[in-house]
Amino acid sequence: MFISVFDIFKIGIGPSSSHTVGPMVAVARYLERVRGLAGAEALAAGLTVTLHGSLAFTGKGHATDKAICLGLLGERPDTLDPDCVEPLLADLNSARKLRIPGLPELDFDPARDVIFDYGPPLPLHANGLTFRLLDKTGSEIDSFVYYSIGGGFVVSEPELRNTTNAPLNELTAPTVPFPFATAKQMLEMGREAGLSIAEMKLRNECADTKVEDVEAGIDRLWSAMDACINRGITQAGILPGGLKVKRRAADIYQQLVREGRSNPLFEHSVVDWLGVYAMAVNEENAAGGRVVTAPTNGAAGVIPAVARYYLDHCPTADQAGVRIFLLTAAAVGGIIKANASISGAEVGCQGEVGSASAMAAAGLCAALGGTNEQIENAAEIALEHHLGMTCDPIGGLVQVPCIERNALGSVKAVTAASLALRGDGTHFVPLDGCIETMRQTGMDMMEQYKETSQGGLAVNIVEC
Repeated sequence: MFISVFDIFKIGIGPSSSHTVGPMVAVARYLERVRGLAGAEALAAGLTVTLHGSLAFTGKGHATDKAICLGLLGERPDTLDPDCVEPLLADLNSARKLRIPGLPELDFDPARDVIFDYGPPLPLHANGLTFRLLDKTGSEIDSFVYYSIGGGFVVSEPELRNTTNAPLNELTAPTVPFPFATAKQMLEMGREAGLSIAEMKLRNECADTKVEDVEAGIDRLWSAMDACINRGITQAGILPGGLKVKRRAADIYQQLVREGRSNPLFEHSVVDWLGVYAMAVNEENAAGGRVVTAPTNGAAGVIPAVARYYLDHCPTADQAGVRIFLLTAAAVGGIIKANASISGAEVGCQGEVGSASAMAAAGLCAALGGTNEQIENAAEIALEHHLGMTCDPIGGLVQVPCIERNALGSVKAVTAASLALRGDGTHFVPLDGCIETMRQTGMDMMEQYKETSQGGLAVNIVEC
């Protein structure tokens, strides 16, 4: 399965790619489905959306109900203005009507018609949504299930069944010149072609797109990531949601600026800069701001922080290096997604911050001139040291421990890249083995530690 850099990295809004961005995408897909459904235009009178599994348990904290409503109003995560969210929701709560092109006016009361099912999750994935289109008597015209499988990716039930049952070699894309599905294949193809991982990834992206368009798209992604950092380091106040978590990035940033680059301890404060960049992004995410899914919203701070570290602290850094960084990171992220998961609801936070750290480590190593073998080593080191990490957000909010966790994931990524660059690429644990270990660990992990807020910090810390 070829996973594009523009699938791994998507511009959207916070606070969650699987619980906010994904449900908005699912709504858009369902509306496309029912517009062409026989009888819907004449008979439809109402609609309900039922959230299952993790979408129910942490949906309130992740604003899933709001995302559903915004999607039904025709909004898309990549174009929605975060400042317009509350007025749009207020109007819908007042009118309790939906005006959807191709359908009659529908009754829709958000408090009644977005249903949180706290029972067992649907069988195929922890993040399920059931859409039901109803007639005037409340009888069902249509029912359809989508799954938000992490990182803003959405599949229908038939699509997920086909993917689940397909052997790995059928998940590759024969239309691209380098259809690697594993890290081993990626290294073998690189050696045979004499190309870097970024060069192979770029050629795959250009199979049906002009190179200048691909590069312009990558530059837009970085621009959005950088803008998110820049906004995050200027904002103060309390994050929404009820935990009363204070934004800290702006204050820390000002402290670092006052210390100045002439500070003899500056070289030892790289950890602080990484931390403030990552926290800036994840505070913006928690506030429902515009972020880039990388590869999820809960882990959106790691890759921008490490890329900004590269630009600000590495003397040879340039925009071409950022493209190499993001292409390489996307290649590694695609392998992780194809062979394990990037969903916290499926494998815990090892699949979110762990994957982001591995991608960032690979990207930095590549941008600094690492060989393909060193890049694979860097990704493995970073992922290995996130194995077993649970997803236990307090109050179902992407705030504690998520914001600080991104800061630590960034530090691990830089450390992993540094260790790999000081070696020759040979190492004991292959990246593929580490990815499979993450998958198995996630399958063995108890459900209360997989983005349900029913275990860990979520139940041991009193909300205040």
